[in-house]
Amino acid sequence: MQTAPAFGLLLDVDGPIASPVTRSISAPGLLDSLLELLAAGVPVVFNTGRSDEFLREQVVGPILAAGLPAAARLHAVCEKGAVTFSVTADGPTPVVVDETVAVPAEAVQRLEALARDEFGDVLFVDGGKRAMVSLEQRLDVDSATYLARQPDYEQAALQVFTDLDLGVTWKGVTVPDARGGVDWRIDPTIISTDVESVLLGKDRGAEMALRLLAADGPLPSAWRTVGDSRTDYAMADWLHAQGHVVAHVDVRPADGVPATPYPVLEPRHTVHDEAGAAWLARLAAVVRGEAADDGDFDAHLVA
Repeated sequence: MQTAPAFGLLLDVDGPIASPVTRSISAPGLLDSLLELLAAGVPVVFNTGRSDEFLREQVVGPILAAGLPAAARLHAVCEKGAVTFSVTADGPTPVVVDETVAVPAEAVQRLEALARDEFGDVLFVDGGKRAMVSLEQRLDVDSATYLARQPDYEQAALQVFTDLDLGVTWKGVTVPDARGGVDWRIDPTIISTDVESVLLGKDRGAEMALRLLAADGPLPSAWRTVGDSRTDYAMADWLHAQGHVVAHVDVRPADGVPATPYPVLEPRHTVHDEAGAAWLARLAAVVRGEAADDGDFDAHLVA
């Protein structure tokens, strides 16, 4: 009978794992620490708004190229719970898509045409999405320029949904459909805008993650969730509400740290993937018995 792992990881990708600048795994040591944890049998699930295509190319690909450890339990929940797949030594398994939460085709066509025809100078369409529509900052455009134009696109997207009588919400503005329903959400991040079902979110992703892990072994005794925005706390909120022991790691606490009924770990000297790398390194040290816990995880980076 398998022993339950001491803890499992639910990892947001943009920020903690993939650099928001390079959009890839680039922080020194991050991949090595992740592989060490997988080799030790720590269950890992990426819980992201990203597409399965992005995960396969930018995250899973480097892991497989480095050699997936035999003990690895590795899964991916993409598009905030709409798309899932698992990772084995033979590669990613076929994706599973929940079509019931997919943006209607006519809305997809209009949103993508709007992005290409009127905002192509600052953003591009993520062509890998299967249920959401995502518009992302171009790599050759600086953050300030993109963020200045982002609300203009989102207001235009709001009008698309209004014209199609699809109930939508955006930044506190709610426009119900003719029946009074609001099924869709326009959700900004610091590098993109996601247009999605209101049923999707990091909490739904956490629920899907546990289903994937329950199918390949015992669930962990405790959890660490990791993210770089307030919406990522929904992972820990859901786990706590289900009675699981959890702590959340916030690699960008400047976004605002809410009061929570569970511990929140914050970096003191780093952010984004550098903080993610520091935390994974500390966690690997805990697994090796070289550190008591993963608190104050980047203190060693300064003299």
